[in-house]
Amino acid sequence: MSQSHFNTVFLAQRVSLLRTLQRMVDNPSTAEDLLQETYLRVIRALRERPIEHLEPFVFQTARNLALDHLRARRAQARNLVDDVPEQILHNVAAPSSSAEDAAHAEQLLTRLSISIGQLTARQQRIFILSRLHGASYLEIAEQLNVSASTVQKELKLIMAICVGVANRLNRD
Repeated sequence: MSQSHFNTVFLAQRVSLLRTLQRMVDNPSTAEDLLQETYLRVIRALRERPIEHLEPFVFQTARNLALDHLRARRAQARNLVDDVPEQILHNVAAPSSSAEDAAHAEQLLTRLSISIGQLTARQQRIFILSRLHGASYLEIAEQLNVSASTVQKELKLIMAICVGVANRLNRD
């Protein structure tokens, strides 16, 4: 099968492919990137071997790329401590910590609770779903009817607030 024949098939299915990818990843820019990657992967595959049923192969390639993308995003979102500096993680009291460490941790939790209480209802929900329930950005976005990008930005802001609270407590 020639590249020109593939280009014809790809162009004919481009809109349908793009819609499918947008539904899967819920991000037009990411869908465009995955569409381009689909094109490149199929071209590479055509150079290596003949493909008998080209159209289903193209759709399956696009679907696999979208699923890989979603898996990578979910794995990234599940890393609960990636936004928190290691120093702050070490300040949380362990069961064998001293009374001073426990008092410090209690103060930190009290101040964090106050700060979290001042967030908007949506920000509080994002924080709880992410940090307490381990939900991914995409899962939170679906529940709150916002984009995953919005969830990521809100969570970054919330974590910056938490880090600021911890830093102020450490300076006191």
